[in-house]
Amino acid sequence: MPKHAWKTAALLFTLPALWGEPLDKILEQLKSEVREEQALRTMRRVWETDRWFTFPMIEETARYLESAMRDAGLQQVQILNAPADGVTQAGYWTMPLAWDVHEARLEIVEPEVEPGLRLLGDYRQTPSLVCMWSGATPPEGITAELVDGGEASEAALEKLDLRGKFVLTRKQPGGVKWLLARKGAAGAINAFTENPDLLDGRQWVNSWGDNGWALTKDNSSLPCFSITPRQTELLESLLAQHGRVRLKAFADSKTYNGVYAYATGLVPGSGNEEVLTLGHTAEQGAHDNATGVAAMLEALGALNRLITAGKLPPPRRAIRMLAMGELYASMHYVAENTDRIRRTVAAFCVDTPAAPYEMAGTEYTFYLNPHAASSYTDAFVLHLAGRYFPSLKPKRPFHSAPFMPGTDTFLADPLIGVPTVWPYSGTGIHSHHNSEDRPETVDPRSLRDLTIVTAAYLYYLASAGEAEAGWLAELAASRGQERLVAGATRAIGTLTVSTDAAGLGGALHEARERLDYLLEREIQAVRSAARLVPAARRSKFERDVEPLMEGLRALHKDQAARLERTAHRRAHALGLRAGVRATATAGNTEAERIVVKRKRIGTLPLDEIRPDEREGQPSGAWDTRLITALYWCDGRRTLAEVIRLTRLETGPTDFDFPKYFRFLEKRGYLEFVK
Repeated sequence: MPKHAWKTAALLFTLPALWGEPLDKILEQLKSEVREEQALRTMRRVWETDRWFTFPMIEETARYLESAMRDAGLQQVQILNAPADGVTQAGYWTMPLAWDVHEARLEIVEPEVEPGLRLLGDYRQTPSLVCMWSGATPPEGITAELVDGGEASEAALEKLDLRGKFVLTRKQPGGVKWLLARKGAAGAINAFTENPDLLDGRQWVNSWGDNGWALTKDNSSLPCFSITPRQTELLESLLAQHGRVRLKAFADSKTYNGVYAYATGLVPGSGNEEVLTLGHTAEQGAHDNATGVAAMLEALGALNRLITAGKLPPPRRAIRMLAMGELYASMHYVAENTDRIRRTVAAFCVDTPAAPYEMAGTEYTFYLNPHAASSYTDAFVLHLAGRYFPSLKPKRPFHSAPFMPGTDTFLADPLIGVPTVWPYSGTGIHSHHNSEDRPETVDPRSLRDLTIVTAAYLYYLASAGEAEAGWLAELAASRGQERLVAGATRAIGTLTVSTDAAGLGGALHEARERLDYLLEREIQAVRSAARLVPAARRSKFERDVEPLMEGLRALHKDQAARLERTAHRRAHALGLRAGVRATATAGNTEAERIVVKRKRIGTLPLDEIRPDEREGQPSGAWDTRLITALYWCDGRRTLAEVIRLTRLETGPTDFDFPKYFRFLEKRGYLEFVK
């Protein structure tokens, strides 16, 4: 490494310890202030209403949180109402219809079984018996034969006579709901579960739209019920023994035009910028996500108490809490508050369990920003975790992971521009979207950890000025150095096992490309800290952190030389007298002629198009590969460059991106520009 790069590295590795002291003081204040028992009470209260997952109960949760935020001393507290009309869009997500259910039951009519086995479920005893947005039955109910739909593949279901019958499915029925409705099924009986060992647990089905997640206008009305693994075994046995099983279902439910209520409030700051924490309500579990909501509320409550008592100074930026329906309500918030979002410098998405210390897999993993939005927040949250978790007794491990969609981390979308990280843990005994996700399985210690880390992240970034921005740039550069060295080391491993000239040349090309890519991302992360600096001083700030970027470039050059030396040694070992020449694979000429311009924020769920009319193209609601590609589309890069960047971020793929983007362009989701 060049001499000046070593000097930079020395500075990088000493500054975090120096600047860690204020962060440690914040953590110590929070450790003495956070009230985990209060957080547990909040968790239980949110769970008590959310576990019914009807829109009136969602409103009840919002009203409770409005009151609880006021009691915690938060300001600008209000309930917001996204339209639940099945038509209005936020980004390309169509808002669901409101839904309510009062009573529902499912029972075995034929053959005769023991009285204790006849009733398969009652909504008032186990809410997750009923699928969210389940259609109603006639007042007298529906009595119909049960047909085994197996793995619920479209091809298999097409061959079955489903008219007037209940269909037993061992995969989530939501993906084929449109087909069940088209074939005239009486309803769906869900036997799928993420954890078959929970013999008496019911998988909660909350995806029941014809074209995607939620029920929207003009979707079919079809009853849907969920049974336990023990009950599935019973029905399979009855089918095998008797060849005929008849069930009776009753559901008093309705869909209507209503509102999707959510709540917000804040700890005020001295300026007009904000830091945001968001976590979703409206789900049936204690871990998913009453714990996340409780941690956010106690984090802001503890900060407010410390600030009011003079133990922490008021922050520069307001710290806002948003407790809302996942994606639908958060997309509505972003779309309706564009000016506020422009003034939001960072976010922390709290969608996570708080499970027992003693169980495997319950430690926290921090999911980072997509590479198109590489940010100092990645380095900061890992540094914060490194200051906090090792101080616990017993010490707790923590992990990091690349960007993953599936929750409200879409704020990192470059069209929105709010860097967002997400802590997540397992539940030990896997109970995701299961009736066994209950309050008694929440560990107050894990909830306390989540609350403290949430509060420290929010407060530090809300308080950060120019000096702190410089330290955050140092953290980003330090992490960048580690990633450059690690990236080169992994590439060297590939070079040393190449067995011929073509393989070695391809490996060298890929190694160079990946190292260049890493350098670009780490420089982007360093520069991103300028967002915390007043606009008038950002040019000076960028000049001040230029040595950090020069240090990264110098290290990149040094690591690139390592690659070249390794490649030439390997060529000599293979007896390649001509040495080695880096060789790239052929490009896609069609993709080189396409430039994609996005029209709206957010991902593309395709919920206006029936699955059998999508020309074989997948929904982009949750697909990491498709979302990553979409985020790289900035109206200037060619699609060939977007594909290259996507592969560098997510790995090799043979997916036909040009065909997918041509489909999107034809359907009007985006446009091609010269």
